[in-house]
Amino acid sequence: MKTTVSLVECREYEYGQLKQSIAESFQQLGGIGRYIAAEDKVLLKMNLLMKKRPEEATTTHPLFVKALAETLLEYGADVIIGDSPGGPFNEKMLKGIYKYCGITNVVEELAEAQGYGTRIQLNYNTNHMNVDNPDGLLLKHLTVTEMLLDVDKVISVSKLKTHGMTMFTGAVKNMFGIIPGMLKAEYHFKMPELDDFCNALVDICAYGNPVLSFMDGIVGMEGAGPSAGNPRNIGAVIASTSPYHLDVVASSLINLNPLDVPTIKLSSLRGLCTGTLTDIDVQGKSIEHFLIKDFDIPPIRQVTLFMKNTPKFLQPILNSMLQPKPIFDHSMCVGCNVCAEHCPADVISMVDKRPIVDLNPCIRCFCCQELCPKKAVTIHRPWLMRKIAKW
Repeated sequence: MKTTVSLVECREYEYGQLKQSIAESFQQLGGIGRYIAAEDKVLLKMNLLMKKRPEEATTTHPLFVKALAETLLEYGADVIIGDSPGGPFNEKMLKGIYKYCGITNVVEELAEAQGYGTRIQLNYNTNHMNVDNPDGLLLKHLTVTEMLLDVDKVISVSKLKTHGMTMFTGAVKNMFGIIPGMLKAEYHFKMPELDDFCNALVDICAYGNPVLSFMDGIVGMEGAGPSAGNPRNIGAVIASTSPYHLDVVASSLINLNPLDVPTIKLSSLRGLCTGTLTDIDVQGKSIEHFLIKDFDIPPIRQVTLFMKNTPKFLQPILNSMLQPKPIFDHSMCVGCNVCAEHCPADVISMVDKRPIVDLNPCIRCFCCQELCPKKAVTIHRPWLMRKIAKW
């Protein structure tokens, strides 16, 4: 049986259009009552990577979340909106990110202006819990945020973006946000190999088990995502019961072969999807209706992919010729220390309030680029590696 993925056109963040698009998405998936019961408490698990304005296309747009939240509230469900962004996971940090990203206003408008009161809340439960994950391939045990205990259902609400490490970040990777704060850096450090890290992402997504996944593909991000790229109009609201199949469709919209995306490839190897469109029933608009052929997608090929059968004496030479590396633009840097504080490998030091990186032990997770608030970090990929990545 094929899995349904809904594709609804919505070209701008106009609230009436958003509400209609969300309603069409639910209709194409069989109706809201198929997944949510009245009086269910539902977590809308956003992508709130860091403090970014909605127009920067780094985070799920607040009006997208508002439209989805109000639809659920009208149906009779209660809603909690939350995420565990990069950095410390505490109430002060969450308040700052919620406000900066426009989410505080969304909740206040629904609670007060629309009269939903405490039925709509922001998550401030920053406790964590250790859980068993027997079906995980790599992660048999997890530490996750306790906000999962406060709800009956989880809906993933991701953003369509490229990613410097994993090429594409979508519904599957969005569930990485159930891992509390700084603990996410430990996953990068313990699993520097790309396939290991992406297998861990699939394990985490499977544990989180969202009942539905929605993606804000109205304005996505291309290039140096997930935070330093450029906004790109796509015009799509994407939804499915399966985050794996949703990512297949979303990557197809931007002319990316889904099986080139590590999380999709590894999901297909587990039988969670085929990684192609053959097991997907696209409802609504066609993929071709949205297709962007010149979407700027960063290559992710890692040196280790080419060095498995290489003599050890040649590996350092190849490493220097092929390995991507972070470059810090000190003229743009404001000395905030975020890159050093969040470096999983602890290889960044601040000298005269400017970052200096030791590339030898660098694990190439690119957290420095991902979390830099001023886009002062770029990823340099040597010419030879860029050529190989196109093969």
